[in-house]
Amino acid sequence: MKKLNLVWFQLITCNGNSHSFFNNNDFFSIIKKFNLIYYPLLETQYSYDELLTKNLNCDILIIEGAYKNGFEKFGYKIDEILLNYANKAKYIITAGTCATYGGIFKENDPNNISGFIFDKEQKTKRFDKFKNRVISIPGCPIHPKWLGFVLQMISQNKKIILDEFKRPKELFAYTVHNGCIRNEYFEWKVDTKGFGHKEGCMFYEQGCQGPYTHGSCNKILWNEISSKTITGTPCFGCTEPTFPKKRLFFTKTSMGIPKEVPLGVSKRAYLTLTGVAKSFKIKRLESKLIKDDS
Repeated sequence: MKKLNLVWFQLITCNGNSHSFFNNNDFFSIIKKFNLIYYPLLETQYSYDELLTKNLNCDILIIEGAYKNGFEKFGYKIDEILLNYANKAKYIITAGTCATYGGIFKENDPNNISGFIFDKEQKTKRFDKFKNRVISIPGCPIHPKWLGFVLQMISQNKKIILDEFKRPKELFAYTVHNGCIRNEYFEWKVDTKGFGHKEGCMFYEQGCQGPYTHGSCNKILWNEISSKTITGTPCFGCTEPTFPKKRLFFTKTSMGIPKEVPLGVSKRAYLTLTGVAKSFKIKRLESKLIKDDS
């Protein structure tokens, strides 16, 4: 089968997604399945100047960075060049939260910066034209294994089932809470009081967004060994259109109950379960927490 031409195009970005994917252990074996026309971290067939001429062939367009109308770089209108390649591409992958929803850069210019087809939860004017070709892979930065999975599926001409934000369900049907090694602490409402501790839940005291965030970070581990919650850092919710929150490390509660209950759970059911859990004292868990804090 003829190799597809792959172009990695950057808009307003910190380069974090380019670097993250470069850390995929299978990076070179995945890339060899395509004609790598342009990738910002490697010497490729064509230079950046040649990319900006708009004349290169493109079957797969990977977009990194937030979109801004009229954005200029080196004297070129970058948004117009991007749209030229998007019109050619069979597949358009938004790599990272900025390319998908606008991300952190949108916070600086909320009226003019967005993702490619999403502006946080809203659809942009480009949605209808490109919706059937876009695959969203949010993350700050992108998980290298997630992008690897999508490219492998494309190379094998396999169908990728997507959710309402065009995220692959194979990767985003879960929440980060699924697979978290601290779930028993969450169930029995045993909280840790600081970062970096091995024991305890970080939902109430540290604002962990795992129960609200779609992603398989605790199923497909970073560097195949770890995740934020494993190391004692709360999930930031970086795969969601609401990222970044105004207040990280904080869960808003009323009388000990979170304002927003975990995804897929009714408030009545959550209140019932919480009441039952708080009526128990689990010495095994609490003694481990005390030992860890010491």
